[in-house]
Amino acid sequence: MSGTDSTYEGFTAEERAAMKEHARELKTAARRTSRADKAAEAERDVLAKIAEMGDSDRIMAERVHAVVTATAPALAPKLWYGMPAYALDGKIVCFFQSAAKFKARYATLGFNDSAKLDEGAMWATGFALTEVTPEVEARIAALVERAVN
Repeated sequence: MSGTDSTYEGFTAEERAAMKEHARELKTAARRTSRADKAAEAERDVLAKIAEMGDSDRIMAERVHAVVTATAPALAPKLWYGMPAYALDGKIVCFFQSAAKFKARYATLGFNDSAKLDEGAMWATGFALTEVTPEVEARIAALVERAVN
């Protein structure tokens, strides 16, 4: 990058760890046998990952998981880069990213391009979470319902 003062420092330690975790997730998933076994094990993996989180992130992730699975039972819970995520036909629709994972000041509920949230020429795909109140739960449910329908 000649002519600029910036230098590329590569991936952060957190980003490298997330990529390694994703590679482990793919290897683990490939070793599972039946589709039902894979689905049950993937959900156990998600719940175990949520249980490992610190109090604030864990409480929010538990509520997000409950809302997403109740609103869209067709979404399959699975780990994605070490984060709880929810897939439809193998494609990640939405995910929860804990604040602690990337040393951020807030957790994030994110939606990938397979989510049908399109609204005009520009729309939000990530939402900051500081707590999950009943109002936030209702908003999450509406977003998830819209994302899969």
